[in-house]
Amino acid sequence: MSALETGSFLTELTPVERAELESRGRVRDFERGATLFVEGERPGWVAVLLKGRVKAFSYREQGGEALLAVRGPGALLGEVAAIDGQPRSASVEALEPVRALAVTAEEFMAFLQVHGRVSVIIMRMLCQRWRDADRKRAEFGMFDATGRVAQRLVELAERFGVPYERRSGPAAAGQSVRITLNLSQEELAGWVGASREAVSKALRTLRAHGWIETGRRRLIVHDLQALRRHAR
Repeated sequence: MSALETGSFLTELTPVERAELESRGRVRDFERGATLFVEGERPGWVAVLLKGRVKAFSYREQGGEALLAVRGPGALLGEVAAIDGQPRSASVEALEPVRALAVTAEEFMAFLQVHGRVSVIIMRMLCQRWRDADRKRAEFGMFDATGRVAQRLVELAERFGVPYERRSGPAAAGQSVRITLNLSQEELAGWVGASREAVSKALRTLRAHGWIETGRRRLIVHDLQALRRHAR
């Protein structure tokens, strides 16, 4: 199993709680590009990511995807639909090979009835997501496309970045970060609520400043502090 993301659902469970949850489900593997959930479908199961990363997205009325979130190992998916019994509010697709613990909605609800502490954990997680959604909505009125792209790159670098040694240039070795999650420009555009052309222009601007470097399926942040300042 991959290292769990800090603060993820699985990291909050005790060994006993985790063992019982695992006993109620089964492990499933998904290839890159596979669909775990479909927006609008009835909830049949929840997923706990054990390996790999996924994207949650919704289809726009005018076409294309609105990327809502990226989740990594340890994340709980599909719990809202399982709890309220309503159709799923978003689709979930594997960004890379994924392994997940699949638990039926009935078994998941039975687990929560036994473990009230886990219900409180989920409430805290949902509150955090709602606050994050409010913050992102506020960003649309406060920042242009370049600022919003900078914000998402900061998030990606902090969550999915690994040290990258820059062989030449003004940045010292160890200051650069390679983002290990490969998002297309279309996906990044859907995340920041801008057109692909606007995102492409924003990336060119950030490259011109020397803050990032892009290539085929590669994105390196050379000056994370500068991106943070631009995203404020």
